Formats: sequence, structure tokens, C-alpha cells
Amino acid sequence: MNVVDSSCWLEYFAGSVTGERIASVIEDIQRLVVPTIVLYEVFKKLLVELDEADALLAPAYMKQGEVIPLTAELAVYSAQTGKEFKLPMADSIIYATARNFNAILWTQDKHFASLDRVQYFPKTNS
Repeated sequence: MNVVDSSCWLEYFAGSVTGERIASVIEDIQRLVVPTIVLYEVFKKLLVELDEADALLAPAYMKQGEVIPLTAELAVYSAQTGKEFKLPMADSIIYATARNFNAILWTQDKHFASLDRVQYFPKTNS
């Protein structure tokens, strides 16, 4: 299973080099797990940059994967994960979701780089 962090989703939608590198992961929708917080982050960012109709295309595409809501159980596990790995709230939810599904987390966020089952892509200027 795979969880793609907001940073990599945005790269994918932008058609960047990193986006191209993770395209096969995103397009493997049978193995794609999408935390609702990632839907929120991606849509919010695109809503600032695009008109609403264009921004809505992203969550429509993302919902082809298995969308995982923040349940009470996942919220508690996320808080524990955040404490253990010193992660902010949204990142705790994303990483806890990945761990809960034994998924690989694909990201450009440096604070995830040293964690287990993370595929990290350093940010580039291109």
C-alpha cells in the first residue's frame, strides 16, 4: 500500500520531475490510501492558486484511491505517533495512516526522511 503526502501530490499535479517519478505510485489506485487531511491540504493549496472548478479536479482524482477518514481510533493513534516522532498534527495523521495500513509514505517533507517505510524526495527548484 502507498500513502502520498500532500507535497508529492502537488508535484504530480504540477507535472514536475518529482511528480513524474511518483506517477506510477499515484496511478496504482488499487494500492493507494488517501488520508482526508491530504485531500484538505492539496485542495486548499490549489484553491489559492487556481479557480475553484480547476482546484476541484484534484480531490476528484484523489478519491479514486481509498480515502481514509480521521476516526476516533486513528486520531488517538495519530497523537501517539506525533508524540513518538515529534511530528505536527497533520503530519502525525498522515504518518499514522501510513503505519496503520503498513504503507510506504511518499513525501518531500524532510522531517519524514529518517522514518521507517518512507520514500523521501528532496525538494528541487525545477
